[in-house]
Amino acid sequence: MTESSRTETSAGEEPPAASSGEESNGRQSHLLLQPRREPFEYGLLPIPKLILTDGIVTLSSVKEKLLRHHATSLQRIDVVGLADGLKISLAEAGIVLDTLVSVLPCEPEDLDSVDVRDLVLFLYIQSYKRLISKTHKDSAAVADVWPSTSVFDGYLSALTPIQLKRCGSRRSMPSPADEEAHQLSYLEKHMENMVSLLADSIEGEGDESLVLTLDSFQRLGLIIQFTDNGHEGIPLSQAFSLFANRDANSPHISVPASKVLDWLLQSIAISLEHIAAAEKSPTREAAMGGINDGDFAMADASANKAKLQSNGSPSGLCEHGTAHLRSQTIVEGICKASLVKQASNTIRHPVKVLNCHDSVIYLLAPLSYATIYGCSDATIVVGAVGKALRVEHCERVQIIATAKRLCIVNCRECIFFLGINHNPLILGDNHKLQVAPFNTSYPQLAEHISQVGINANINRWNEPLVLGMVDPHDSLSHPAGLSDTQSESATCLDPDQFTNFLIPKWFGATLVESTECNPFPLPEAYVAAQKKTHNVLNEIQETIRSAQLDEIKKRDIASALHTHFKDWLYASGNIRQLYCL
Repeated sequence: MTESSRTETSAGEEPPAASSGEESNGRQSHLLLQPRREPFEYGLLPIPKLILTDGIVTLSSVKEKLLRHHATSLQRIDVVGLADGLKISLAEAGIVLDTLVSVLPCEPEDLDSVDVRDLVLFLYIQSYKRLISKTHKDSAAVADVWPSTSVFDGYLSALTPIQLKRCGSRRSMPSPADEEAHQLSYLEKHMENMVSLLADSIEGEGDESLVLTLDSFQRLGLIIQFTDNGHEGIPLSQAFSLFANRDANSPHISVPASKVLDWLLQSIAISLEHIAAAEKSPTREAAMGGINDGDFAMADASANKAKLQSNGSPSGLCEHGTAHLRSQTIVEGICKASLVKQASNTIRHPVKVLNCHDSVIYLLAPLSYATIYGCSDATIVVGAVGKALRVEHCERVQIIATAKRLCIVNCRECIFFLGINHNPLILGDNHKLQVAPFNTSYPQLAEHISQVGINANINRWNEPLVLGMVDPHDSLSHPAGLSDTQSESATCLDPDQFTNFLIPKWFGATLVESTECNPFPLPEAYVAAQKKTHNVLNEIQETIRSAQLDEIKKRDIASALHTHFKDWLYASGNIRQLYCL
């Protein structure tokens, strides 16, 4: 399979001052409503009691109960109140609270509680069904790298990559435009209920009896955002004319909820029309200015020995596997190659690695969110993820990552070398997963970890939490009774099999750093195993040096060592690291 040839758009200028659709700085403002992808991609949980199918009937009573019995005067609720209010376990309540915090548009000062209004919106979107995966655009070209059938096939669910292969077609994630249209359609259908959940009742009749305060209106920032000529960061209060230029210190200013709803539905309709028009345009990339926006510049290196210029701009073919789309970067279709990406500052938007095979991918950057999807026989190094990392539909992949949070979904024979602050979540039909402590380093790692707020003194790599076998947010059907089956957990890698991972000397001697600078301390068992391995190696070297051998015997030993080393390179998958040389 060849590398993807998506176009990369250049990064835009700094976001303009917020406006409400009027003339701004001598130009016409073009506000466009877009769904925030983070809660839909990283915030959905397979906890049955969270998925309510009766609209706002149950949620309205839940909200009232939480506010009456459990919330503080600031309308915030902690884990204990959440568990009691939703009748779920403390462990599940902790997952709910932590997941909600991870997808909020702004990092809250109080990480131990959440606003009840944010919570009810978060609970409402648990009814969302993801857009079904579609057949890969080049199924025939990837048949040689997609995992082959095995004795496990009869036991795997319809979500696994193995069974997708058996169906004769390769699945890939929907396009960003398709996902956005699907999310907008969901919001269009359910926005009335969401606004009702946020509204307050006052004396009056009909539509005038429900009002939305500025503070409650801004809670919609969890699920929607506005862009101006492709630039993000427009405050919701400035996008809506009835709230624009109001005093931010007066959050109790209110407007009729019906007017807010009409404006939101009109904005959603305009966005859907924008996507439809862009789909029909012969110059789709240019037409989707509000959807595709340059994100950030990273440096690439690949198997064709591409050289990096001193300013970090890429040359060679490696950039063909990368696309910078609206608020995200996609690395797609890398096969039998190596690719490295770096950034000089914190990346606010998601990065996705899709359908990469028999390759080594280095994301040596501070990231907000990251997704690894549909990869096989690959090694993927992820520098530092401050919000959430999601690994889905992968086989025989080594993931080396530092992150605050990790969710593993429908993976097989994968090894995770982790520096992680929260318990890894395991969901779906997984087989032969292994976890191990973090095992590498690079010069900027400590800085990147600090930038995204990861605590290197906390590592819960060996404390995974197993959730349901079935993800209720997928649109695919599932075998009967599968939801009653517990998902398979991960086992800890044998310390004797643990090795450090060396990141190649990509950029010169000044950037080389030993894995001894691993910011996450190794457990004693793994330290002892490494010392044992080093001692054995030293003994072998000393034995060979002290042996009285003629030149023929020395050549035979050297040849045998080279043969065994080559066999190990292929068996371990480390041969992939040589693709970049």
